[in-house]
Amino acid sequence: MTTLATPHGLFITGTDTGVGKTHAACLLIDLLKRHGLRVAAMKPVAAGVDADGVNEDVRRLMAASNVQAPRERVNPYCFAPAIAPHIAAQQAGVSMRLDVVERAYAEVAAQADVVVVEGAGGFLVPFDGESGMDEIPRRLKLPVVMVVGLRLGCLNHARLTEEAIRARGLPVAGWIANHIDPHMDEAQANLTALRSILRSPCLGEIPLSGSSLESAADSVSLILKAVRPTG
Repeated sequence: MTTLATPHGLFITGTDTGVGKTHAACLLIDLLKRHGLRVAAMKPVAAGVDADGVNEDVRRLMAASNVQAPRERVNPYCFAPAIAPHIAAQQAGVSMRLDVVERAYAEVAAQADVVVVEGAGGFLVPFDGESGMDEIPRRLKLPVVMVVGLRLGCLNHARLTEEAIRARGLPVAGWIANHIDPHMDEAQANLTALRSILRSPCLGEIPLSGSSLESAADSVSLILKAVRPTG
């Protein structure tokens, strides 16, 4: 099948659910905006809505973006229960389709220099009965940024996630370390271990305050290189 997508974006995945993908995505959007880029966001699949029927992650991503695409394109599939999306879809009688995601991405991408696409849950969370969330960056031809939540178990989760991404032939643009557990023992030692065992570069670190993405100049260059079209 011929894809409608063009490779000028990033796919944000996490080593697990609750590791701060949305926060990291918003900080990446801010960084890209500071470099003069028109940045749109997408969360193709979301579960859990507020009183207005909007997913909070989607609301945050749209607020961070400087390209205001229609919400139905930013978030083609949204379900009320805060459960695994494929289960929520089954309960709602909805058959999610990857070509719907592709078309929505193409429309959003036409308005922007860069599209930051956030997945749901971890990298291999099911999308439908046959595919997982990993199929989204493959179909959209996007490099992957992995958000590593620094907590007990993160070394194993990060290594498994990176290997799963590479096993599917997808480029790993790098990873972001997110300090999510204020009580984690030896957080810096774990961060040092991650830098050693992961094959992709660390693009930045989010402190416990969560107010910024602390990234080196070379990391910014890597991010900008990853999102530029390859033709």
